[in-house]
Amino acid sequence: MDRRIYGLETEFGLTCTQEGKRRLAPDEVARYMFRSIVAWGRSSNVFLGNGARLYLDVGNHPEYASAECDTLPDLLAQDRAGEQIVQSLVQEATARLAEDGVDGRIYLFKNNLDSAGTSYGCHENYLVPRTQDLNRLSRALLPFLITRQVIVGAGHILTEPDGSSRYCLSQRADVMWEGASSATTRSRPMINTRDEPHADADRFRRLHVIVGDSNMSETTTLLKVGATDLVLRLLEAGVEIPDLTLGSESKAIRAINRDLTGSIPVPLATGITMTPVQIQREYQQRAADYLAQHGPARPLDEQVLDLWDRTLSAVETGRWELVDTEIDWIIKHRLLTRYAQLHDLELGDMRIRQLELSYHDVDPSRGLFARLRERGGVTCVVDQAAIDAARTYPPSTTRAHLRGMFVREADRRGRDYTVDWSHLRLNDQAQRTVLCKDPFLAQDDRVEHLMELLADPAADLPPR
Repeated sequence: MDRRIYGLETEFGLTCTQEGKRRLAPDEVARYMFRSIVAWGRSSNVFLGNGARLYLDVGNHPEYASAECDTLPDLLAQDRAGEQIVQSLVQEATARLAEDGVDGRIYLFKNNLDSAGTSYGCHENYLVPRTQDLNRLSRALLPFLITRQVIVGAGHILTEPDGSSRYCLSQRADVMWEGASSATTRSRPMINTRDEPHADADRFRRLHVIVGDSNMSETTTLLKVGATDLVLRLLEAGVEIPDLTLGSESKAIRAINRDLTGSIPVPLATGITMTPVQIQREYQQRAADYLAQHGPARPLDEQVLDLWDRTLSAVETGRWELVDTEIDWIIKHRLLTRYAQLHDLELGDMRIRQLELSYHDVDPSRGLFARLRERGGVTCVVDQAAIDAARTYPPSTTRAHLRGMFVREADRRGRDYTVDWSHLRLNDQAQRTVLCKDPFLAQDDRVEHLMELLADPAADLPPR
């Protein structure tokens, strides 16, 4: 595809404690957080003026689904804006707790596991042509996604069945069981094949990837989405890639997760073995050849390819300093191991585990990664001005622009409305609705007319 729509859905971890002990149950914390949202939108499931969706998911996890983006810079700005929007709800809830005389501190985590080992996700969405055979696409993509954790994992201290602790690449890897399936929680597939394009179903399909970690680092998110987009372009262009189908996807993803060197031999369905780094190199080298032949087609293509190459080199050689300000699992490993060495602690020590959790704390005043970013200790891609803009406005080049414009104006005028990814409806007597099936369309005369009706008091009258 010459252009692609991207989206990220992030479920956040949530807790409220007092002196280290749980103060409120998650549902109580969620009610405090979403009180203003419910008052405004009459629901805990709303679309915002920046085109994004904000809601409470199963398990009382606040979830932010970014607006449709057609560039990586827009996606990164939307993702960071989501962190700040949800954190602002925490600040409001904290003030309400104080007003109600409830002692407790609310913590919001951008991670994928709670203390009981329950997993929640970060889902990636990529628009692909309906002409692509999803089964073929999934088969070709799965070896890339399973080995991708060596470059974009969030890092994790894993407790093994024997009680020992080890540092691993990914928080999500050990909860994934199938390669591709329409289920989401029962079997946890790496690719969810449920057909919900949120667009013209004759032209488009939504590739829903649920195997990846939530990332704190902008550059890791850049690599996660950017490299996946490059692989999709190779497959869409018909570039020949060797059959890299893994013998057992569930076994492979777990074995790879436990090897920080990327050198563990993984059996392929063809009977040979390859290492995760070798598999990644097959994709990366073909992406490099493709860009050399056709030229960069997206903003940051060259940065993605360079970071992909440098990260693989860092893993291959053990020279993690090549990317130790850019890749989450390496940044986190450096911080945790330094602290453990300084205080003569084992990785399984509760103080190290608290430090790991702090890495994912979204609060800029106490989150470990957030403070590292504030001090310039990690690489950033988008500036604060872009993030601030993304909190209010969607990308100007996608359908989200229409949705955001409609929501902001309807709110400003106090009009009743309903929106979802594809529909805009003015809840007047005529129930005027516009169906926006093309996610690339940022201008639509029908929406312009609907905007005029928002400002027209006579719009509530039934048509003659």
